[in-house]
Amino acid sequence: MGEPARSGRIGDLMDNPGDEWVRVSGLLKEEIGETAYRSWLQSLQVERIEAGEAVIAAPTAFLRNWVQTHYADRLLALWRSANPAIVRLSLIVAPCLAEAPAAVPEPAGAAETVEDRAQLSAPLDPRFTFEDFIVGKPNELAHAAARRVAEACASPNQTVLFNPLFLYGGVGLGKTHLMHAIAWHVRQRAPGRKVIYLSAEKFMYQFIRALRFKSTMDFKQEFRSVDLLMIDDVQFISGKDSTQEEFFHTFNALVDQNRQIVISADKSPSDLEVEERMRSRLGWGLVADIHPTTYELRLGILHAKAEQVGVRLPQKVMEFLAHKIISNVRELEGALNRIVAQMQFVGRDITLETAQDILHDLLRANERRVTIDEIQRRVAEHFNVKMAEMTSARRARIVARPRQVAMYLAKQLTARSLPEIGRKFGGRDHTTVMHAVRKIEELITSDRGLGEDVELLRRMLQN
Repeated sequence: MGEPARSGRIGDLMDNPGDEWVRVSGLLKEEIGETAYRSWLQSLQVERIEAGEAVIAAPTAFLRNWVQTHYADRLLALWRSANPAIVRLSLIVAPCLAEAPAAVPEPAGAAETVEDRAQLSAPLDPRFTFEDFIVGKPNELAHAAARRVAEACASPNQTVLFNPLFLYGGVGLGKTHLMHAIAWHVRQRAPGRKVIYLSAEKFMYQFIRALRFKSTMDFKQEFRSVDLLMIDDVQFISGKDSTQEEFFHTFNALVDQNRQIVISADKSPSDLEVEERMRSRLGWGLVADIHPTTYELRLGILHAKAEQVGVRLPQKVMEFLAHKIISNVRELEGALNRIVAQMQFVGRDITLETAQDILHDLLRANERRVTIDEIQRRVAEHFNVKMAEMTSARRARIVARPRQVAMYLAKQLTARSLPEIGRKFGGRDHTTVMHAVRKIEELITSDRGLGEDVELLRRMLQN
């Protein structure tokens, strides 16, 4: 009695694909929230349904690719639960969805694309919120500062704490996550505030486009009337003199109006290859660096991500990943996703051995080709001590601290065990190495100078 009714319903759905899309996208909207829905799904339309395939049209390639990566699997699952006849979901690009006024001809060479007319602010990732950010010693200052800035911006009488807030650190350490989290916080708690988040690359593109179409006044008005301006990866404007000039004036205009600016880069303001006056402006407010992750932070991230996707992994597997995938958080999450896929799609039990098998290529890439000898040589050169001091018995701080840094880097960048590292440092006990690692982990969060030295050495060795 249930089956005939179900068959009739499927027939109705096939006749009304638009209605079915409204229902399915509505279900996903309940899961991801109103803001994410408006950013990613609202402009999509169902193109057709045929032979068990639902074809969805997006107005731009960028939007199509983002939905394909982040929401397609979930959309298909929801659709199949509503209509088992649907077995595939495809996304295509249909620029006509943006309803550009084609009836009004534009001068030759002056036509703007649909993407040109898109809003200036880049879409925000719904996963990047403060609630989903795992805090540890390497990122606690940056996280606390970002929180305070977000709360101040969203307060009824918008206030500015640090202008700018400058976040910097290596790839995949959480800079973009924190910037998205600030924007989400302000948009949700003060929806009337004008927030623009975009990369320095897109800022440059928008500026060049304004020059091309002789709309620089509109460009200036757009960027200088915001309540919160967030520029990601500002190092990309290095060497771009005109873009730097415009950014400099935009920066000054917003500071004069007491509007908040948040900037991120892969290096500190003093190390950016920009004009001196720009370096000075960028260092005006609070500069918060995000250090490379520690073992404890990586383990915390893995537990949080596993909980989010609803899987339980053996503790030994989690600890193994936290020890071995040390390059950045993105690779760490990617490793976890591959293991989860094997569990859910293939039905494979996960043990330490199967994890090693699944991630053999990633583990091989993370098995640093850096040798302890090379680490010792680089550290000795950097701190201007003799190479022999790396293995000597001298305990004077001038040589002990560089030696501890070398031990720390050996633990982070090689697959050597603590006893093996100790033997390379003049036959020291593994507990000495452990103490050195912990000591440097503490110091890089409290001693900015040493933290920068260690990060510089890490990058030199990895490159």
